[in-house]
Amino acid sequence: MKTLIENTRIVSPDLEIENGALLLADGKIAALLQAGDPRPAADVVIDAAGRITMPGFIDIHAHGADHHDVCDGSLAAIRHIARRKLQEGVTTWLPTTLTQPQAKLEQVAAECAKYFANPEFCKTPGLHVEGPFINVKNAGAQNPQFVRPPKLAELTAIHAVAKVLIVSIAPDVAGALDVIAGAKALGITSSAAHTSATAAQLAAATAAGLTHLTHFGNAMTPLHHREIGVVGAGLSDAALMLELICDTIHLCPDMLKLVFKLVPIERLMLITDSMAASWIGAGETTLGGLAVVVKDGAARLKEGGALAGSALRFNEGLRNIATLIPLPLHQLVKTTSWNQARSLGLHGVGKLEPGYCADLVILEPDFSVWKTLVDGTER
Repeated sequence: MKTLIENTRIVSPDLEIENGALLLADGKIAALLQAGDPRPAADVVIDAAGRITMPGFIDIHAHGADHHDVCDGSLAAIRHIARRKLQEGVTTWLPTTLTQPQAKLEQVAAECAKYFANPEFCKTPGLHVEGPFINVKNAGAQNPQFVRPPKLAELTAIHAVAKVLIVSIAPDVAGALDVIAGAKALGITSSAAHTSATAAQLAAATAAGLTHLTHFGNAMTPLHHREIGVVGAGLSDAALMLELICDTIHLCPDMLKLVFKLVPIERLMLITDSMAASWIGAGETTLGGLAVVVKDGAARLKEGGALAGSALRFNEGLRNIATLIPLPLHQLVKTTSWNQARSLGLHGVGKLEPGYCADLVILEPDFSVWKTLVDGTER
């Protein structure tokens, strides 16, 4: 089965082809064609009519969409979120859990494992476990009643049910460094989250194996002139990858501009941190058993007003940075999939190159999604 996507602007890391074409065969990218190259025969021809073709987005941090949450603990919820993610141009997604009791997390992992075995929409190579090993003082919209000390045995038990790729953990809580080292041995990436850590404590965690910062700038120690905190360390430490929620709410436009100015683009990763509030427009929903109100694009706890994840769609985040950041799209595209793939060791995705999986999104000029293909097939 061969598919030809023609009349498209091809955008991939460090690569841009105007009026190009892609030949897809057997779920892989077979060839990239320049404007004047002869077009090979194909079973299916998609005329992109000048639209942008990019690698499918990789959302490594998303809890839910459209009134459904990963922690609903049902296969139906996972399927529904995966379908919505696909409509955002996401071809690989890490279902992300919340701070919940251990038995609940294992039950959620079991339902995710069922989807992993038959990924009808997005690919799902593993879980992102956010909490429960966080600092209760920085819980934000995580349910504080379920916060508990880090235990490698609990993480290992979840990993045995469904593969864990990321654990978000507060490096300043007792026992965190042992869990970070143990997670590294299991092939799990540790990410600093919901933390009051100093820069020195974060450095100790990095030495133990931590490599990511969860929803950078949010629920972490800010930059201060006498203690640079986790934010300052994130700006300066070349070993750290930064998750960015680019809704212009979690990080204001000026902060986004500053991050892109100071941090090499190879260290930046767009995420949505979306929850059940995404896709609903406005109204009420829940997050981890806590009531949430969605208004003016922001999801906040009904009690206290803390930001509760986001209502962001992935393609909207890309549109925001393309508007704010004066870099060419073949550079910005690194933040949507390639950096995520590199940091997690996901092979064969994140670029448009021969031999890579034909996971791609075709975007309108305004970054709305026209088509999403996984392994060369529109799902």
